[in-house]
Amino acid sequence: MDGVTFIGFGEAARAFATDARWTAHARGYDLKSVEYAGAGVIGCVTLAEALHDATIILSLVTADQSLLAARGAAQYLSDGAYYFDMNSVAPATKRAAAAAIEAAGGHYLDVAVMSPVYPAQLAGPLLVSGKLHRESVVTLTTLGFTNVRSVGDGVGRASTIKMLRSVMYKGVEALTAECLLACDKAGVTDEVLGSFATGVGSGDWAAGADYRLDRMMVHGVRRSAEMAEVVKTLAALGVDPLMTRGTVIRQYEIGARGIKSPPATLNDKLERLKS
Repeated sequence: MDGVTFIGFGEAARAFATDARWTAHARGYDLKSVEYAGAGVIGCVTLAEALHDATIILSLVTADQSLLAARGAAQYLSDGAYYFDMNSVAPATKRAAAAAIEAAGGHYLDVAVMSPVYPAQLAGPLLVSGKLHRESVVTLTTLGFTNVRSVGDGVGRASTIKMLRSVMYKGVEALTAECLLACDKAGVTDEVLGSFATGVGSGDWAAGADYRLDRMMVHGVRRSAEMAEVVKTLAALGVDPLMTRGTVIRQYEIGARGIKSPPATLNDKLERLKS
């Protein structure tokens, strides 16, 4: 399939660029210097070059760049191009992006990526909303995505679901970090984790805590930016984001330590966070 462009070529784009039937012809553009050859994608120096004659655009940038990317793309958009905004931002941000794309003659689709991109890659669940939501499900399926579902024609609906889900998921990560940092200082980590199995619910809480700290160490800065968009979402709904403001801070605090290869065990992670 010709005419596919990635705006942003970080972890998510690399996870999705796995079907050689179309990625061999796909183009990519990123503000940073990145390696395209390993993914079989043609790297472009400018956004104008990347979008020349593009009919399908997958926007996969950081939350703070999402609206800027849409407004930049609008300058070079081919008439009738599909613009899939797959970024984790507030519904209002997506509606502003949609206004720019549609004013330029493009079709804007709000896409929510509902799981980590690895290991699922193209099998990860996607929610889509926008005027051409039904047609867009077919288009994404043609690209190899196998778990795509329409949630309606309103831009912002898919992102609302993603944002409100993140209140819980990434909030639990932040609470886990806060709890365990205190447990470690008090020397009661094993006792507290052991109490969860009977007091809170079943499951391996130590393994869950290990995973959550791992995600925060590697992705905390990006997740903090996403949670800032969640704050906007809650405020727009008239819900005071008391807890989520704290999640923004805690996610950033852990991620900003720059631990890209976290230690293997929970105790070693807590030890690393002391430094």
